[in-house]
Amino acid sequence: MTDKEKEKSWATASDVARLAGVSRSAVSRAFTPGASVSGKTRERIMRAAEQLGYQVDYNARNMIQGRSSFVGVITSGLENPFRVKLLSPIAHYLGEQGFLPILMDADDADQIAHSLQILLSYRIAGVIMTSGTPPLALAREYVARRVPVAMLNRAAEIEGVDVVNSDNETGGRLAAQRLVQAGGKRFAFIGPHLSNFNGKARCEAFVQTLRTLPGRRGEVELCNTSTDSYESGQQAAKALLDRSRGVPDAIFCATDMIALGFIDAARQRFGKRVPEDLLVIGFDDIPHARMGSYRLTTIAQNVDELAREAVDVLVDRMTDFTLPTRIRVVGVSLVERDSVGLIPG
Repeated sequence: MTDKEKEKSWATASDVARLAGVSRSAVSRAFTPGASVSGKTRERIMRAAEQLGYQVDYNARNMIQGRSSFVGVITSGLENPFRVKLLSPIAHYLGEQGFLPILMDADDADQIAHSLQILLSYRIAGVIMTSGTPPLALAREYVARRVPVAMLNRAAEIEGVDVVNSDNETGGRLAAQRLVQAGGKRFAFIGPHLSNFNGKARCEAFVQTLRTLPGRRGEVELCNTSTDSYESGQQAAKALLDRSRGVPDAIFCATDMIALGFIDAARQRFGKRVPEDLLVIGFDDIPHARMGSYRLTTIAQNVDELAREAVDVLVDRMTDFTLPTRIRVVGVSLVERDSVGLIPG
């Protein structure tokens, strides 16, 4: 083999072992998180691997070890910045456990069927399903094949599927308390509260809190949306503001994207000012919420903790598939910006 041919060929673990002067099993341990190998030996192996351009063949490792290094991450609606924000910590915590994520976007029936077959072909070790529209039927398909499943911000409806949710109830309560504190008189909720697990939980907590707080208030106006998108917020603005009487002045939006769409439409179409005319609170704390044109007060989800907990319960179920269903709730917090004004006093 010529030098040029050698440059084009893939280096193997045996090549690395030969150059480093160690056994092939030592090379395998050096590239396996948590495996036992001395620091000096690992350093020598890594130098040799870098010199040869060696990359771990995960498919071969999976066949040898009889287990997969891949975990499917199934999501939908990646146009929502919050779902994108979740992916980085999920990948990080999977990597700490020695797993590689395979991302699948499942927005329609064809993609869902394709995702199922693709991930099964990799003999995945488990699946994390994020908030969005991937149906529960997909989770049931994996469970039927004894593939561990963890779900983020989803309803707990399948035995043996673990769920990690943000504390929607506390989020709804905090939003209600802050809008009342800011002087809100007529209240509205915007979001998919009829069909969406998170929207429903946030709405119910918001309405219930307003009913229990001191003071007399009318009924909360519920503006149901089909999605949690920016466009839904714009449509809600027309439904709530295009009238001469009964216009709400204190609005809780199920997501930040809804809130941003609502604010833009309120300003541009109806000449409303935020917070002088309208008090608005969102939910998620996406990067856009910090932008100067919005400065959105919002309920922040702890994406790092959500991801860590999801990976934690998934790895536990890989060890024991028969564990009872576990539900973990991650705290939320109120992030003060400008869309409800200053705190009185």
